[in-house]
Amino acid sequence: MSWGTELWDQFDNLEKHTQWGIDILEKYIKFVKERTEIELSYAKQLRNLSKKYQPKKNSKEEEEYRYTACKAFLSTLNEMNDYAGQHEVISENMTSQITVELARYVQELKQERKSHFHDGRKAQQHIETCWKQLESSKRRFERDCKEADRAQQYFEKMDADINVTKADVEKARQQAQMRHQMAEDSKADYSSILQKFNHEQHEYYHTHIPNIFQKIQEMEERRIVRIGESVKTYAELDRQVIPIIGKCLDGMVKAAESIDPKNDSQLAIEAYKSGFEPPGDIEFEDYTQPMKRAVSDNSLSNSRGEGKSELKFGGKSKGKLWPFIKKNKSPKQQKEPLSHRFNEFMTSKPKIHCFRSLKRGGATPEDFSNLPPEQRRKKLQQKVDELNKEIQKEMDQRDAITKMKDVYLKNPQMGDPASLDHKLAEVSQNIEKLRLEAQKFEAWLAEVEGRLPARSEQARRQSGMYDVQNPPAVNNCAQDRESPDGSYTEERSQESEGKVLAADFDDEFDDEESLPAIGTCKALYTFEGQNEGTISVVEGETLYVIEEDKGDGWTRIRRNEDEEGYVPTSYVEVYLDKNAKGAKTYI
Repeated sequence: MSWGTELWDQFDNLEKHTQWGIDILEKYIKFVKERTEIELSYAKQLRNLSKKYQPKKNSKEEEEYRYTACKAFLSTLNEMNDYAGQHEVISENMTSQITVELARYVQELKQERKSHFHDGRKAQQHIETCWKQLESSKRRFERDCKEADRAQQYFEKMDADINVTKADVEKARQQAQMRHQMAEDSKADYSSILQKFNHEQHEYYHTHIPNIFQKIQEMEERRIVRIGESVKTYAELDRQVIPIIGKCLDGMVKAAESIDPKNDSQLAIEAYKSGFEPPGDIEFEDYTQPMKRAVSDNSLSNSRGEGKSELKFGGKSKGKLWPFIKKNKSPKQQKEPLSHRFNEFMTSKPKIHCFRSLKRGGATPEDFSNLPPEQRRKKLQQKVDELNKEIQKEMDQRDAITKMKDVYLKNPQMGDPASLDHKLAEVSQNIEKLRLEAQKFEAWLAEVEGRLPARSEQARRQSGMYDVQNPPAVNNCAQDRESPDGSYTEERSQESEGKVLAADFDDEFDDEESLPAIGTCKALYTFEGQNEGTISVVEGETLYVIEEDKGDGWTRIRRNEDEEGYVPTSYVEVYLDKNAKGAKTYI
């Protein structure tokens, strides 16, 4: 099967067919190129999607990824990023191994095709020239033969005519002979050209055209093979990344299987555990005994001075407002049932803030005293660990500088040892600062871990004094408590057993009555009360205590009738006067 023998007369159709083959190849190149663009776009979108949902550094989201479910999601994002990388690999390989190679091959193919069809047209032009020569010699031979025949007829006519002279007859005879000779010459020339044309025509149809068409056929078959190889490469490039994509998917499955709901539940406990104990039972308030109710309305100092039992969780203090106990000033309105209030407390978040929290505001304290005990302990422990890491880092740097200095001492040509003294002193100073800072936080941590149990035992002993006569009205306002700097905190449940709670209170905060002094205190350090609700004190100054520390690290004191506020408990030394009965004496 050869185009040279089977398609010897289809030069024009072969030219169209080979051009169609090149168009098909270019069409396939365009298809692969668009596929690579799609792969790149898809990979870019996957990467952007993964980046969009990555946790931001030093944000709350980063803390959330401690949970196994969030870790699985993060692993999925990372695996998807690798998945996108494989699509980029597909695009790059298709571009380098298919698009670029086929584009180069198309240019070579066009040049080869042009050369073959140029040879074919040249052979066609040659055979056409030979044909024209043959036609010309044939017409000349035909013309000479006709002229020779007419000359012979004219000679015979002159020779038969008796009236013609002998000279005219001889002239006609010579003319006939000349025409006959010319016919013979034309015949010989025509025969020679005919033989040459037949030879050239045989060469054209049996040698030149078959060879040219055979080359064109081979060229076309190579093009077809190349397309087949490219299609195979196209599939293989996809197949090569399947194992890696499979590993990415396996990573996602493994991440999903690593989700541990129990572990996440434990992490939630560690994150939100306050360290408080649940409130005790709400005991019955006997409103039928006016005297007992009057005693219930007295302050903590009155109850202590008179030696009478008091409510377990509060005294009358408008500095303390509880979320579900309301005092109705109108005697005509009936109080809500206590069970209804308790249900409201259990099913809804309290909206009424403690008066203590309304008077405070500002930034988070350095010792995290605004946090519940457990959370405060975790924050302090975390801070201590961070400081220890920084100390270790500085110590490593100091050791490195010391070694470098030793090298300089042994090899002075490498550097001046004295040039490192300033850096060494600076690092040592940083280490000392960090150690002092760490000691400060360790002291606070020790206070949280060691002092609270002791205080809780003292609170239990104090609470025993108030359980004799009156039942307590329970609510420690732990659900909505803030420190003087305005941040959220809760009362410690262990200490709340020793706190007293008012049975009722007024909603109008502006009508707050002055609290009696329950003791005195001496300022151990100077404190600049810059936040709302705090008061400035000078070291050595003596003031009156009107509300002791409720477990949040703040004590309420008074200088005179117009100056009162909160100071850190650690800044003052408190002397409680258990015999005080609301005395109002000012400095």
